[in-house]
Amino acid sequence: MRKRLLAPLCAFVIATGCVPQGKYDAAMQRAQTLDEQLQEEKGARAAADAKVRQLEEQVKGLEEKVSGLEQDKEALSTRLNTAETRLTAGAAERRALEQKNAELNALNEELASSRRKLAEAKEALEKRSAEYESLAKSLEKEISEGKIELSELRGRMTVNLKDKILFASGSARVGKEGLDALAKIAEALKGVQGKIIRVEGHTDDVPTDPKGQFPSNWELSLARSMAVVRTLQDAGVDPTVLSAAGYGPYQPIAPNDSPENRSLNRRIEIVLAPGVAAGGR
Repeated sequence: MRKRLLAPLCAFVIATGCVPQGKYDAAMQRAQTLDEQLQEEKGARAAADAKVRQLEEQVKGLEEKVSGLEQDKEALSTRLNTAETRLTAGAAERRALEQKNAELNALNEELASSRRKLAEAKEALEKRSAEYESLAKSLEKEISEGKIELSELRGRMTVNLKDKILFASGSARVGKEGLDALAKIAEALKGVQGKIIRVEGHTDDVPTDPKGQFPSNWELSLARSMAVVRTLQDAGVDPTVLSAAGYGPYQPIAPNDSPENRSLNRRIEIVLAPGVAAGGR
């Protein structure tokens, strides 16, 4: 993924031979941020894999215990059959056999529970990867061109769209290029289960015209996120899992000290997060 994200920058550097220090620093800062996100994502994936391995070892241990108890049970059954004439001994053997049966039943229940947890852990891991791969594949061209960035961390997936791919300057109307990109995103999001989809609008710190259509960046960021939500709904995404939020200029990902950095801050983020139960809404 990091190679895909840095491809446009590398192409630019090779084509021009050199870049202004500000652009180079901003690009390197962005690359470092993406690398840190990738490392954190790898750490989360490694933790999930470790949990799966732990559950597998637990299931293996329980299976061994079950096998041992079954052997003990068979041995006790044999001893009981040969000691039927010794009533006192037979009663003791029977009690021991009943106890072993109880232990075996308890272990079987624990084994079944561990197997369910293992299956759920594997399913969650595979499902998360499948959703990411589906989005990455459908947006491969846009990602390689640097128009869209895709990341996944701890069950939270984010599609980051530069504002210029969606909107003209100062506008909250989605353009043709943006409609095409959102159509691909919507197609991938239609099959997502158990997630909420929140569209977040962000701007730079350049003030809007107080007397214009958007008196502040608050209104502009929210209007843009609402426009994306409507587009996704029109494209078939379930509206009950959609929501919109506007953050104005107050959650920048780069300092607003250059045109390049301001462009990074002007963005739409489509966030997929674990859903909540219907009763908790």
